[in-house]
Amino acid sequence: MAGLASDPGRARRHDVLARVVALHQRAREAGWAYRFDRAVALLRDALRLLEAAAPGSVPAAELRVRALVSLGYAQAESGSHAGGLARLDEAAGHLAALPDGSRRAELDGLVLCNRGLLMHRAGKIVDGIDLFDAAIERLTEATGDPVVLASAYLNRGHAYIDLAHATRAARDFTTCIEVCAEHDIGWLAAKARHNLGYVAYMTGDLPTALRHFAEAETSYRAGTPGLLPALKLDQARALLSAGLATDAAAHLDDVIPRLRAQRAGQDLAEAEVTGAAAALLDGRIRDARRLARSAERRFTKRGNERWAAVAALAALRADTATALAAGRVPVRLPVRAVKLSDTLRALLLEDETGLALMLAVRLELRRGDPAAAELLLDQLPRQRTTTPLDHRMLLRLCRAELAVARGDRRRALSEARAGLAELGLARDRMGGLELVCGTAIHGQQLGDLAVRLVLAGRRRAAPDGTPRTLRDARQLFGWLERTRAQVYRYEPLPAIDDPVLAEQVSEVRSLRRAAQQARLAGRSPRREEKQIAALERDVVRHGWYATPWGRPRPVASLAAVRDALGDKALVSFAVSGDELVAVVVAGGRTRLVRLASAAETFEWATRLHADLDTYAPNGLPPQLAAVVEASARRSADLVDTRLVAPLARYVGDRELVIVPTGALYAVPWGTLPSLRGRSVVVAPSATAWLAAVTAPVSHGRVVLARGPRLRDAVAEQSRLAQTYPAAVRLGDDTATAAGVLSAMDGASVAHLAAHGEHEPANAMFSRLELADGPLFAHELARLSDPPSHVVLAACELALSHIRPGDEALGFAGGLLASGVRTVVAATCRIGDSAAAATMVTYHARVAAGESPAVALAAAVAEDPLRRPFMCLGAG
Repeated sequence: MAGLASDPGRARRHDVLARVVALHQRAREAGWAYRFDRAVALLRDALRLLEAAAPGSVPAAELRVRALVSLGYAQAESGSHAGGLARLDEAAGHLAALPDGSRRAELDGLVLCNRGLLMHRAGKIVDGIDLFDAAIERLTEATGDPVVLASAYLNRGHAYIDLAHATRAARDFTTCIEVCAEHDIGWLAAKARHNLGYVAYMTGDLPTALRHFAEAETSYRAGTPGLLPALKLDQARALLSAGLATDAAAHLDDVIPRLRAQRAGQDLAEAEVTGAAAALLDGRIRDARRLARSAERRFTKRGNERWAAVAALAALRADTATALAAGRVPVRLPVRAVKLSDTLRALLLEDETGLALMLAVRLELRRGDPAAAELLLDQLPRQRTTTPLDHRMLLRLCRAELAVARGDRRRALSEARAGLAELGLARDRMGGLELVCGTAIHGQQLGDLAVRLVLAGRRRAAPDGTPRTLRDARQLFGWLERTRAQVYRYEPLPAIDDPVLAEQVSEVRSLRRAAQQARLAGRSPRREEKQIAALERDVVRHGWYATPWGRPRPVASLAAVRDALGDKALVSFAVSGDELVAVVVAGGRTRLVRLASAAETFEWATRLHADLDTYAPNGLPPQLAAVVEASARRSADLVDTRLVAPLARYVGDRELVIVPTGALYAVPWGTLPSLRGRSVVVAPSATAWLAAVTAPVSHGRVVLARGPRLRDAVAEQSRLAQTYPAAVRLGDDTATAAGVLSAMDGASVAHLAAHGEHEPANAMFSRLELADGPLFAHELARLSDPPSHVVLAACELALSHIRPGDEALGFAGGLLASGVRTVVAATCRIGDSAAAATMVTYHARVAAGESPAVALAAAVAEDPLRRPFMCLGAG
């Protein structure tokens, strides 16, 4: 009877234990989703249930230990670090109730692993690693849940990351993946893959990092979407290291509200630190300071001294930027930087210690105390392979500025040269045009310093008797080529068949077509536009890691450019402060010409562009047309006076190659009085021009393509067909993106008459509208044999979004970077009849044997204010 009476009791205990197991699993899932408050509530319910119904059994003791460990983690992550450690102490106390053996070893390892995790999260990294070592030793004795062992390797890898031990971290993440593969633990393997991406980011291999992040994202979306915010935070860090502050900020705008909703205090504060860095790189100093201070408060509240110091460093960077920009450095600011460096050194944050000291160096130099700056520079920790790229560039800048303060111009230029060479090696590892372009921002201050030093050179003979102005001109040419338009220094790789990318682009094209049809029907395309934005982000991200952009070419030497010019002249414009200058290479000589105020000249260039936009439409009322024309002529005269007239004695009547800077990219040079009828080619750099003129010329077919909703006057295909009777003609339903790309591959001339749109937020999504939707700039890189000569006849796609380093990206820029030798396009709006008349004259002259630049000059000169076409590339 007694045995019978005990059966219901065992059944009730079994039921209680099953309910506790279910509650614990739900709590773990809530923790994985960063819903820590929910996890805490579920675990407390589980512990109450155990206490009330099954207080003394061994299975209950095991479950109590597991629940307390999970509760400790959840409490620590939701704000109470001390409370989390107390729960782990409590869990360790219950281990004594368990018999020796494999299960106790597993639970002991579980407690040690989570204690290590909490110590790590509190910034006590070495203590955390010691605990992880002990946990792994105990767990290898056990035969229990393999998730615990895999998690121990994962968490120790995290700790090694914070000590910048990249090799050890990668080894632990790889071991974690192996354990997961053996036991089919996909969600944990995804976390390890995510962290392998972080290791690649640390070591500067951004394409590999972004590829790992993308693989982890796919897994997270399918199984553990709560982990996506942490992944997006790491993606933002990687983009920031590539100089893509706007892209990083977009990731963080998505991440921070999610982390705030999840009440994920640690990750939220880390996201704010990253946001501060993005804002600073983007010039938003006030936002940077606000985010850094908010993060510092959060870390301090959590008791995390290590991360609180990192946040304080982010705030110091913002305050330093403000002081340097104002030219007034309070005495307390370098003192604060040095004190913070001491704190960071004590916390074993070597890279951050170095950064704080470098900020102090720059502040002391600005205060006029090079001796103090030199003492601080001597205290810098040695930089490592994992030291961020921007830190390495800052060290070069500090050394160069100290050399300037000591009057050692040669040493300053040597530091700048070495820094830009190091930056070039980092750029060579990048994938995708945007990443290659973005890195320029890290070398901007070094390049600016070098240009400023060259321009400040005294007008006296050098020791070898060469006039100083001549030496300065040669030096300036070299520095400009090292610092500007590096995107165009890369030789495009052969076309890569990527079905994932092709499918994504096809979907974007269909959605854009649907959005256009919705607008024509009077319906808002809001849903389609939201889908388009998400897909375009995916396409760009895929391009970041799918392949490197291309093989790097060497920077063009002055001698090589001079030889290639022959009877032509090259004019390379540059700005230092508000001084606009030009390096002129003509007749075998190189000269430096100082011009007008850069700000005033850029303002008149912008006015000219606006006047020509207004003047473009056909059928303007005569009185309005006369007013606008007069304004345009005045703007053109003033730009001509500032930019071209001072160069006349050096360039004579030679054909010109012009390398613009900043707002000068928008100048339609053929409208300027001194240049009307003269052959002018615009190139992003002398290196890019030399690569274009020495590229092989294709002698394939001529392609005439016409997009939809285009007036007959614009397309003029019938008249152009008379010029090119054997041309491939595409229009109506045949002018699809695939059809046009296929026809362009191997063509000699491609004339594309289609509406287009420049996309300044993402220049590689600038597009031409074709029969089935848009043809995007980045798709042109898929051509294995790009046409030698492309004409964009009906839109102002010569426009570019100018990034740091004079990186000019847009549809025309995408063509040049993809290997097209010459592009003809308008830089302003152009009327239908003017565009058609220009093209008829232009193609007739090209077909008769004139070069594109000569033919275009003659066509534009017939009505220069209404024909703002430019010849880009080789000419």
